[in-house]
Amino acid sequence: MMQEQLRLQEHSTGAAAWKKFGPYLTERQWGTVREDYSPDGNAWNYLTHDMARSVAYRWGEEGLGGISDDRQHLCLAVGLWNGQDELLKERLFGLTNGQGNHGEDVKELYYYLDSTPSHSYMKMLYKYPQQEFPYEELRQENARRTRQEPEFELLNTGIFAENRYFDVFIEYAKAGPDDILLQITAHNRGPEAAPLHVLPQLWFRNTWAWGYPNQSAAPLLRATGAATAQAEHPALGRYHVYSDQPAALLFCDNDTNYHRTGGPSGTPKNGRYFKDGINDYLVEGDYTAINPHRQGTKMAAHHSLEIGPGEARVVRFRLSLQELAMPFADFDAIVAERLREADDFYSCMQQEVAADADARNIQRQAFAGMLWSKQFYYYDVTQWLDGDPALPRLPARRRKGRNSNWRHLHNEDIISMPDKWEYPWYAAWDLAFHCIPLAMVDADFAKNQLRLLCRDWYLHPSGQLPAYEWNLNDVNPPVHAWATWRVYQMDKKLHDGEGDTAFLEAVFHKLTLNFTWWVNRKDKSERNIFEGGFLGLDNIGVFDRSAPLPTGGYIEQSDGTSWMAMFALNMMRMAMELARTNPVYQEIAGKFFEHFLYIADAMTRGGDGQFNLWDDEDQFYYDVLHTPDDARTKLRVRSIVGLIPLFAVEVIDEELLNSLPEFTERARWLLENRPHLAQLVARWQEQGKGARHLLSLLRRSRLRNLLKRMLDEQEFLSDFGIRAMSRYHLDNPYVYSTPDTDFTVQYVPGEAESSMFGGNSNWRGPIWFPINYLIIESLQRFHAYYGDAFQVEYPTGSGKRFNLAEIAEALSGRLTRLFLQDSTGRRPAFADDELLQTDPHFRDYLLFHEYFHGDTGRGLGASHQTGWTGLIVRLLRYQQPHSQELNSTAGAATATQAPAQ
Repeated sequence: MMQEQLRLQEHSTGAAAWKKFGPYLTERQWGTVREDYSPDGNAWNYLTHDMARSVAYRWGEEGLGGISDDRQHLCLAVGLWNGQDELLKERLFGLTNGQGNHGEDVKELYYYLDSTPSHSYMKMLYKYPQQEFPYEELRQENARRTRQEPEFELLNTGIFAENRYFDVFIEYAKAGPDDILLQITAHNRGPEAAPLHVLPQLWFRNTWAWGYPNQSAAPLLRATGAATAQAEHPALGRYHVYSDQPAALLFCDNDTNYHRTGGPSGTPKNGRYFKDGINDYLVEGDYTAINPHRQGTKMAAHHSLEIGPGEARVVRFRLSLQELAMPFADFDAIVAERLREADDFYSCMQQEVAADADARNIQRQAFAGMLWSKQFYYYDVTQWLDGDPALPRLPARRRKGRNSNWRHLHNEDIISMPDKWEYPWYAAWDLAFHCIPLAMVDADFAKNQLRLLCRDWYLHPSGQLPAYEWNLNDVNPPVHAWATWRVYQMDKKLHDGEGDTAFLEAVFHKLTLNFTWWVNRKDKSERNIFEGGFLGLDNIGVFDRSAPLPTGGYIEQSDGTSWMAMFALNMMRMAMELARTNPVYQEIAGKFFEHFLYIADAMTRGGDGQFNLWDDEDQFYYDVLHTPDDARTKLRVRSIVGLIPLFAVEVIDEELLNSLPEFTERARWLLENRPHLAQLVARWQEQGKGARHLLSLLRRSRLRNLLKRMLDEQEFLSDFGIRAMSRYHLDNPYVYSTPDTDFTVQYVPGEAESSMFGGNSNWRGPIWFPINYLIIESLQRFHAYYGDAFQVEYPTGSGKRFNLAEIAEALSGRLTRLFLQDSTGRRPAFADDELLQTDPHFRDYLLFHEYFHGDTGRGLGASHQTGWTGLIVRLLRYQQPHSQELNSTAGAATATQAPAQ
């Protein structure tokens, strides 16, 4: 067993807490709901980037390339100053939702390069300009631009001209669970010598200023020598701090500077050393801002460097629970050893990836991004609504405002984030997708994440999963059951066929409550047609589905109903697995089987036998608008809403059915006594390849017709995957007219042109990894039943026919093509940016964007959303780099396995 696997095992058994310290600092705490105490709920304006350096946060901490313990008592991150900037670089800069022409947007260049799952070794890169950072230019130019224009990025300012920047590599290595080594290597890429101030910063999260008796005593950092200190905390104990010499230790306190923020000031500034003290000392030359007694709750080891052209300088820092006589004697050897162990771990992990350095680099950086995107997330809604004893009394109306019906919610955990700057809060359906690739490197962490959202202090008493902090009541697609089942299967395979049924059973019971919530709350007419609302697809339809419709009434959602059919099948399959050892679950599996059949009936016959979501003329699924006069109108927008019925598919082996006689008898009775149900789904009784049975919303003919549209390059099929909307709507916009206005939906392959549905959201044409991943998996499931004989044209109109496994592999290839270098060395995701495409200090560093341009493949939206775009790690396992599109002759079925198996 490799060293990294041993560490994970030791952590799992409690023998050694290897994950006690990790990358749990967020990249942005300012501008979040948690830190918003405004009367109007305007989180972006209440606590700004400008105020962040001066305000002690209530609920969490942020830092540049930072780590903390898993309760975030003690934090370690990097500060930088080039001698030109107006402020110390302690945090990443970006625009708020109102400032960006496409919503919130980080305006920095940084890359997560490596991490083991125990965080025994971690590495990231921050690119720091040598000239004054163009804060105001970025604000003003983006404010000037319209939604129809591209975003103005840091690269567009010319700040990296002549390579006048530093590559700052931040590395962490653990000598032990409580012995952390930080190495900062700064490369001057420019033509001249340039100054750089490097400041490893250590501080305590402020838990003492809020008026709670058991948290009133502040911990203490104090110098014990010229370059040594101690960090003492009642919960953590005493840590010893060591810095390379020459270094000056600077101290202040992690307390709010009310003199700068305009808040109440209980005492004069004299004798107080606030959170922004180190910034003011270094940048403004205010020597009164730091504590001359060399103690406080925040400190920095100040290294003032002059780095020659092409030169690199190294700064080292160590934090240890044990006192060390020679803290740097073994430092280099430990860092080198942890890197070697990381290489060994990923070398084993990547055996299924073709022997291509580019593919392996992409996969390893994707894993790094996912592992770096863990965050300590703290949000107690009751305390947040009521306010703290030591703070001014909050307006009474706040108690009835945002998230006021979630008073039970208490989050204080390490959670996988979608993007630690743009989305530094968990989202229920994002998290489900994160767990698939995370399970490849750390199945225990993935399982714990899935358990987490089902805990009593997360799950609403009604059974609803919390969506995200801006609106916990919003509705995400119910993919939690799918992720639970897939992670269970992956973990079972890792353990030689022994499944963690305790995990499966625990999550299954809570998801039963969630399923019941959907049935009771999101089926207004009790016809098994669901009106989920937002469902994550916020910019896809005619109307804002989270808001009351301008027409009145409600939308009968093709996607909401299909998600529920998928949910029912996932629950049925989990119950069947649990029934192998506990027969009670046979009856429960039968109940979910019945739910699926009635949803399938509703999809086809509208639940009342009169109106359905399938359109015979267009051979496609549409949403239906149900107005107060009881009229129904199909909203003929060809989007992924109509493709989601593909996801409700399950294949059951005959052997499993034979082992569950009660379930099989119940299924047989339903199909014999409810013949209208048996006719509306793919035939359950009919055995397919390998004596298997199929449950699906799509009969063979409908499957063919749906795939005909999906695989048409003039509609959904892009060079880089399946578009969110058919390109048909580029020349044929869909218009829905009301007496007051016309609502138009048009194909938009890039950033959103409408702000109706939110800032930088766009589902109107780009390529999204989560939907593409589910399409690929669904095609593989259909192939498992139909086998090689079932073939369709790919692409539509080409005259070339392939089985569904081959098409799934081809779609995987189109998605991986976004990142892989082509024959000329270019990556489509980098588009026409020559610096990213060709510069040796840029071209091999990857960004994992939120979504991708539907025609060119350019990366768009959040730039570090490794969360669901991290699914690339699964697809790379089955792709040959630079593989050509399927040839004209369909060969034997590929051996590609379903990604989640």
